[in-house]
Amino acid sequence: MIWESWSAFWDMGGRGFFVWGSYGALLIAIVAELIALRSARKKALESVIELKRLS
Repeated sequence: MIWESWSAFWDMGGRGFFVWGSYGALLIAIVAELIALRSARKKALESVIELKRLS
């Protein structure tokens, strides 16, 4: 698509709120998933270290 201006690009024919809101929600979900994965990995590594220490 060809946009007349940057404001037309951001507005996207009146649907910009939903389009950019969707991208924002996706970004938040990806960041939350990365944080959760990092936390789970850290707990798993701590668990393995503890099991090795007890063996």
